[in-house]
Amino acid sequence: MTTRFAPPLTRLIEELRKLPGVGTKTAQRYAFHILRSADTDAEALSDAIRALKAALHLCSVCNNITDVDPCSYCTSPTRDQRLICVLEEPTNIAAIEKTRSYNGVYHVLHGTLSPVNGIGPDQLRLGNLWPRLTALVASASDDSQPAAELILATSPTVEGEATARYIADEAHKRVPTVRITRIATGVPAGSDIEYADEVTMTRALENRRVL
Repeated sequence: MTTRFAPPLTRLIEELRKLPGVGTKTAQRYAFHILRSADTDAEALSDAIRALKAALHLCSVCNNITDVDPCSYCTSPTRDQRLICVLEEPTNIAAIEKTRSYNGVYHVLHGTLSPVNGIGPDQLRLGNLWPRLTALVASASDDSQPAAELILATSPTVEGEATARYIADEAHKRVPTVRITRIATGVPAGSDIEYADEVTMTRALENRRVL
């Protein structure tokens, strides 16, 4: 980008452009907003960013972003520790939680398999998933206890489907008795099937249920 502003302002614009979805014009608008803000507001923003980096880290159990380890989901006495929902990113947790229909725990991968981008199994945070499953199955000595379930909730994209299949295959090899499920996909509620693509309609038919 051609430098047309004072160096400090240009530096801020360049840093803001690194944010997802932020182009040059938006970065400039943000930078000038910060420049016009009161010193206390600018300092508050700076302090919030520093505190974010200093205080937050990954949960050692589920890889969620947290300020305590283990995170509040993993330590909650009211959540079913035998249900583990596998997600691509920490932001996906909010989508599950807002349904108020899931009371298990999570495991965050921080990505999906993508050979084109050089992302293989070793680049996903799977290492701490297998001990969790093994421990859950081993603790099921009482037949009255429900079986451990691994819910694969990766996105219905090519990468998400490949990731779900890989995890399912590995889980079956490592912990044969664990129950593995995949979230249903199909026609969204409130939409018109006339506009559904072939893949969506195929999934909707595959996941049909008895009424």
